[in-house]
Amino acid sequence: MKNYLAILGLSIVLVGCGSAKPTVDDLAVSNPIETALDLTAVNNDRVPVTINPGRFTSETVTYRLPRVVQGTYSVSDFGKYIDDFKAIDYDGNELSATKVDTNTWTIADAKDLDKIEYYVNDTFDTETSGGIGGEEPFSPAGTNIEEDNFVLNLHGFIGYFDSLKNNQYAVDVTAPATFKRTSALENKGTKSSADGTAITSSYFAQRYFDITDNPMMYGDLDVEEFMVGDIKIVLSVYSPTGKHTAESLKETVFKMMEAQKSYLGDVNATPRYDIYLYLSRGDETSPKGYGALEHHTSTVVVFDENSSLEALKASMIDVVAHEFFHIVTPLSVHSEDVHYFDYNTPTFSKHLWMYEGVTEYFAQHFQVYEGLTDDTVFYNTMKSYIDVSTQRFDDAMSFTIMSENVLDEPYASEYYNVYMKGALIGMCMDILMRKESDGNRSLLSLMKELSAKYGKEKPFEDDQLIAEITEMTYPSVGDFLRTHVEGDLPINYNEFFAMVGLKNGKTELETNYIFAGGQNIIFDADRERGLIFFSSLAEENSFWKSQGVKAGDIIKKVNGTDLTLANAQVTIEGMFAWKVGDEITMELERDGKPVTIKATLTKATALADAIVADENATAAQKDIRAAWLKG
Repeated sequence: MKNYLAILGLSIVLVGCGSAKPTVDDLAVSNPIETALDLTAVNNDRVPVTINPGRFTSETVTYRLPRVVQGTYSVSDFGKYIDDFKAIDYDGNELSATKVDTNTWTIADAKDLDKIEYYVNDTFDTETSGGIGGEEPFSPAGTNIEEDNFVLNLHGFIGYFDSLKNNQYAVDVTAPATFKRTSALENKGTKSSADGTAITSSYFAQRYFDITDNPMMYGDLDVEEFMVGDIKIVLSVYSPTGKHTAESLKETVFKMMEAQKSYLGDVNATPRYDIYLYLSRGDETSPKGYGALEHHTSTVVVFDENSSLEALKASMIDVVAHEFFHIVTPLSVHSEDVHYFDYNTPTFSKHLWMYEGVTEYFAQHFQVYEGLTDDTVFYNTMKSYIDVSTQRFDDAMSFTIMSENVLDEPYASEYYNVYMKGALIGMCMDILMRKESDGNRSLLSLMKELSAKYGKEKPFEDDQLIAEITEMTYPSVGDFLRTHVEGDLPINYNEFFAMVGLKNGKTELETNYIFAGGQNIIFDADRERGLIFFSSLAEENSFWKSQGVKAGDIIKKVNGTDLTLANAQVTIEGMFAWKVGDEITMELERDGKPVTIKATLTKATALADAIVADENATAAQKDIRAAWLKG
């Protein structure tokens, strides 16, 4: 999962693990478990669900909705969205069903159980935090019930009987005939209602994991299907006002995934990959957790509909690229905790540095490797990760201990460092492997070897992974992992940059219209007087310098709108979307006199601390750098 807002808030979107191996069930249930969702019978913003498990031989059975789902390191408690839970016998009478906890029901006289019925509330319209630090599902793991849109993360609608997670499922979804429907789950056919107003689509899941791993989206969707090599990409977009379309994002997604496929090479990829993009209106009943959740062959993405097209494209590259690289880890390389996932009482793997960190590293590295960005941008993305990781998190914390205990403090507050230091761990391993092999081996080649050894159906032993990686690579890689991943010694990144002939320095870097190098904001405020003004940093931003702004210039209006302390955050956030070529106006007050700026935006740059090439680098260092960046 990649939590986009959390990343933005830091400097600039989670794989859960499970318990012991499943045991042989002591119940007899027919296959498959028949389930039905009726989107044409929504009642008070709730979808009716029917579960027909077949005949039980046990006196009592337990039915659960997930407390935690894979892809998230947080508690979701999907049981709290269930209403009117009923167990019905073969004569149509209601059986005794006891709610044991938020997510669990036990049913007595189970030999007489015919079916379970209940209603499901959605999560989107009740969100307060979107799962960002709150006790609710992360939005891309959530559910939506609207007149013209349904986000069907099936783990929010369909539960499981204890120890029967390996039983097959048949899933019928009935929806208005006018709806478009996209699903990563195997479609077994459709059937129209007698009056033609509804269509029931029948799907098949091999086991409960496939229920949780294959989301759907129904409704007034904009859908584009296209091929990237031998992978069929299905891009489904729901934009409430129609501001954004699948067509407008198609080229960006195509180029991104074409480059990713080239980067991965012979890694066994899926024949189809679905991207479900829900764009939030940003109102009280809209989802608030922007980012994405990975699945084996798909990802669910939630972003802000108010974003400009360029900002949305950039977000898609940053976040969706991350999710697609999860096909390497943990989807192909994962521990027993992940493979035998317990949705109620999960345990967590030690190797979040690999699941999220290596994935995030690949999501950045492939862009320079495949020519989508230049060396300087890549270096300084890594530098921004160093700044955040070392300044805002505990840099002397064992990553393996943090991973195992990530639901608890003080570790839970350190989670987002997996995208920062986790990616940097990947970078250091990549450089080390290039150096040790004269440029021939890399972190990606190691992950390919691990994928070939294990694959999605064979987990590794959590406690043995670092020793195994050491045996497969070099003693220096093992020393690094034991010292800086298992251990708590901070990494000296300069040592690794020196291996490839890089050093700390200053350079002119592209920025936006609210910063001057890094995260140095160019505005300040006088709260007593209620004023917003340019700080001295504004003169270090090339665009504002070219417009002649001065430190202390009071900003009265931006594009005709009065700027006040009350609307400053919204207005300045809107400047994130400004792009080269836009026409802007700004009314200032300087020394009591009005000053008006009318300009066409040009590229903004600023001198900033950066990672730069060392002019004294040796030929060997340059060769390792070339292998690292271009292969």
